Formats: sequence, C-alpha cells, structure tokens
Amino acid sequence: MDVKILEDLGLTQAEIKVYICLLEIGSSSAGKLLEKSGLQNSVIHRALNSLIEMGLIGFILEGKKRVYQASDPENFHNFIEDKKTRFDAILPELKKKQNSAKESQEATIYRGARGVKEVYNKLISAKGNTYYTFGGGKRVTFDVMGELWWKSLHTKRIANGIQSKQIFDDTIKDFGLELSKRPLTEIRFLPQTFEQLTETIIIGDYVAIVIFTGNPYALLIKDKAVAESYLKTFNLMWKKAK
Repeated sequence: MDVKILEDLGLTQAEIKVYICLLEIGSSSAGKLLEKSGLQNSVIHRALNSLIEMGLIGFILEGKKRVYQASDPENFHNFIEDKKTRFDAILPELKKKQNSAKESQEATIYRGARGVKEVYNKLISAKGNTYYTFGGGKRVTFDVMGELWWKSLHTKRIANGIQSKQIFDDTIKDFGLELSKRPLTEIRFLPQTFEQLTETIIIGDYVAIVIFTGNPYALLIKDKAVAESYLKTFNLMWKKAK
C-alpha cells in the first residue's frame, strides 16, 4: 500500500507504521506493537503520544496498562480539516508578508520623455519628506526636458510639501540659484568635470536613475536598502558641494 499521502499530511514513518499496525491488529498494548513493528521502545511511545494528540488513535486503561486502538481512517478528514483551519488562520499574515515584499522591492524601466515624466511624477507623489538629487547639467535641464517642465515639476513638489536638496554642476548655476529662491528648496553646486547625461533621485524608499540621451529612459527602484545606500553617496557629495 502506498502511504506517501500520509507523509504528505505530516506523519512520520514511525507514526504511519504504528497507526497501520493498530489498524491490522486492533486493540494493542505498547509491547505487542513493539513486537509487530520492530521499532525501538522510545520511538513507539513518541509515535503513540503524537498520534493521540492528532486524534488518530485513542486508548483505555486496563489496570495500569494502556491499550491503544486506531480511530476510524475516515477521521483523517477531520485531521485534514483541522490543518486547513489552522492554515487559514495564518493565511492573512502570510499574504501580508508577501505583499510587503512586493511593495518594498521593485525595479521598472521607463522609456521616452513620457516615461521619464511618469517617473518624476511618481517620485513627487511618493511618501518621503525630502527629494534628493545629484547629476544633471545643461543637456538635462535645457535640451531634453526643457526649463519650463522642470520649473513646473518643482511647483508640484513644493505644493506637496516636499523639501529638496539638489546638487547641480556649475553649467546650470543661474538656473539653480533661481530655483533655490523658492520655498523648501536647497541647492549646492559642484564643478563640471564632464557632460552630465544622468540624474539620480532619492526619495523615501525610491531611487531613480534617469539617462537623458536622445531617447531618454529611467530605472525606477523601490527598495529601502538601496535608497539608504544611495543617500549615503548623496550625503558625501553634499558635504563637498558649495
């Protein structure tokens, strides 16, 4: 007889052997089970106790001696239902943990100017107190997205009550100085060492890396650990910027 299904239900090999022995011989003492099963005495008693807890066997006392008997095999339906009920009790918590993982770790690529705009809109709508950025230059600000669009983005940011700390290079110092006069806005500058084609943004648990080529694209990551790592990089640059 294939008893693998009983293993799948969580019974050990010893428990299965004891249960089937009891089905075959009917009422039995531990001594008779020891003889028939060939198991060790300590293994027999552990199996008997666990089967009693599962409700799969019972016993009566004859004097001081226990006499064991297997319950009707149909009682396995009750055993299975009990497992299902206990599992259903923890299912909401398991789903909650699953959803939490999905929410905390995501990475998505957006392409084209429309996709880049969607990324920035997501960022200023994210749960975060401060909008950190570094990178960007003349090409990023003026050539690809346009100065008017950037000003509009920061109008939305300020309306959402989000503070900003931004590091620009000197090629857009006039634009940065003008922007820094607006509320909730702090900007510092670093000397230009090469033409900037990217901007990195950190806010809340999000990090976005936006590449401003002729057909711009962006990688949006939602991962708390990654965001914390990029923020450390930002803070080092912030100390050097003026």
